[in-house]
Amino acid sequence: MTDIKTELLAPAGDLEKLKIAVLYGADAVYIGGEAYGLRAKAKNFDINKMKEGIEFAHSHNVKVYVTANIYAHNNDFEGMAEYFKEIETIGADALIISDLGVFSVAKEAVPNMEIHISTQANNTNYKSALMWRNLGAKRIVVARELSIDEISEIRKSIPKDMDIEAFVHGAMCISYSGRCLLSNYLSGRDANKGECSHPCRWKYSLVEETRPGEYMPVVENERGTYIYNSKDLCMINHIPDLINAGIFSFKIEGRMKTPFYVGTVVKAYREAIDDYLKDPNLYSRKLAYYIEEVSKASHRDYTTAFYYGKPDGNQQVYTNNSYIREYDFIGMIEKDYDPDTGCAVVMQRNKFSVGDKIEVMPTKGTSWEMTVENMWNEDGVPIETAPHPQQILKVKFPKPVKKFDMLRKSLN
Repeated sequence: MTDIKTELLAPAGDLEKLKIAVLYGADAVYIGGEAYGLRAKAKNFDINKMKEGIEFAHSHNVKVYVTANIYAHNNDFEGMAEYFKEIETIGADALIISDLGVFSVAKEAVPNMEIHISTQANNTNYKSALMWRNLGAKRIVVARELSIDEISEIRKSIPKDMDIEAFVHGAMCISYSGRCLLSNYLSGRDANKGECSHPCRWKYSLVEETRPGEYMPVVENERGTYIYNSKDLCMINHIPDLINAGIFSFKIEGRMKTPFYVGTVVKAYREAIDDYLKDPNLYSRKLAYYIEEVSKASHRDYTTAFYYGKPDGNQQVYTNNSYIREYDFIGMIEKDYDPDTGCAVVMQRNKFSVGDKIEVMPTKGTSWEMTVENMWNEDGVPIETAPHPQQILKVKFPKPVKKFDMLRKSLN
């Protein structure tokens, strides 16, 4: 099955997450600059960090796509052409665009640059895909409202040289292809310009006009209801269906998520995809393992969303808006293992102590368990516990570890 080509596309909200996505197995990453993207509250990349990130990714044969998927207003076009030219100069591999006006600017300013059409453009049929291709797009990101069968039909109806990209994991938006007006209406923050306040996660009750102050639950539940709160998408146990439908790029949501989320989810999908392409039977035997691994990152309950039919009510979480968190991200290796001392430098991310049983998640290879037996602070003084955020530590390991390997601890 090695002739099948796929791309694992990972989110990178900042330079650290980009490096983690690359090292943990992504084939490509998508990032936002300081303008024109739909994650205004992410740290994002100024042009110098973008250049550094692109150089790092390219040194590992990983591509970088830059988001420019806002729905533009008139004043957004000032400086846009120059921005696209600068992105092309520093080596970005593609632009991700929704708006036809933004697309026209890109085609004129950087005519040789690859353009991917964002899911925000509501790509629900092969006719629109063909239209975008005729205008010069290389790829469409299909709408999240499509089924496997619909995506398969699009694949059969468009030229082979046009790629299909689809979301396979992460948070779902309650609004059609993410085009939401709730945030703009309720908080004055425009979701279509990257400032979503996520009102879909808020708690709602019903108020009748003549009885102000009397809050009635929308469903019978003493804790209220979260009527717009979707479960998280997870398709790791359906890799064969995604490939058979003709999806080339498997996109993970999460530019606002933590480095631990990025590393954990990317590594699990990398392993699942590689196992399937190597041996479908091996993949089938490890389905429970893949779910266990992605679930070590903070998540909501999982759903396959629209892939196997219209939602029936089981795709929502009605009782709360919190995450399921079974593991703490406790640290990341800052400097490689020293074979003479058996130690490595760790940056602490959450509290852990001598005597704790922890897991080491390497960038490549199988995770393994150990008990913390010895650690020292930055001054070389032995300590029993590390309670301070981003504390620099020296920790003894029973075998070698490398920079960017992560440490996690079960909360159960």
